[in-house]
Amino acid sequence: MKINILCIGKIKESYLVEAISEYSKRLSKYVDLNIIELSEEKMGDNPSEKEILDVKNKEASRLASQINEKDYVIALNLNKKELTSEEFASKINEVRMARFSVIDFVIGGSYGLGEEVLKKAQFQLSFSKMTFPHQLFRVILLEQIYRAFKILSNETYHK
Repeated sequence: MKINILCIGKIKESYLVEAISEYSKRLSKYVDLNIIELSEEKMGDNPSEKEILDVKNKEASRLASQINEKDYVIALNLNKKELTSEEFASKINEVRMARFSVIDFVIGGSYGLGEEVLKKAQFQLSFSKMTFPHQLFRVILLEQIYRAFKILSNETYHK
């Protein structure tokens, strides 16, 4: 199975780069992982609703161009379904059993995902109602994917 993490923005802090590297290495036992970072649109300090929508649409267009029609797309969306770690593992297994060979997890920019990406998603997932630093979220997602594969493999790690 292949997992793509499609995301807006580059990771700048070295400790986050190290954490991403560590989870990528751990996940290599289970999946072919590919992290695709796309550039973030620049925006002023006090953007209008139209400027925010324009940025979301531009970023969504770039993200959508990376999605293959045959991939299973999970959009990370603050206002959608929350799952426990066990339910998340079950969702990944369900996708795997449906014979999808690629899962695309899509993380939008600071203002979220535009409609072009949301329309491509077969599932929209929220990790929490809380707000996380955008760069940290990538680490959280990778850790949960790793945890899911440990659960599915009946290996110790998850409690």
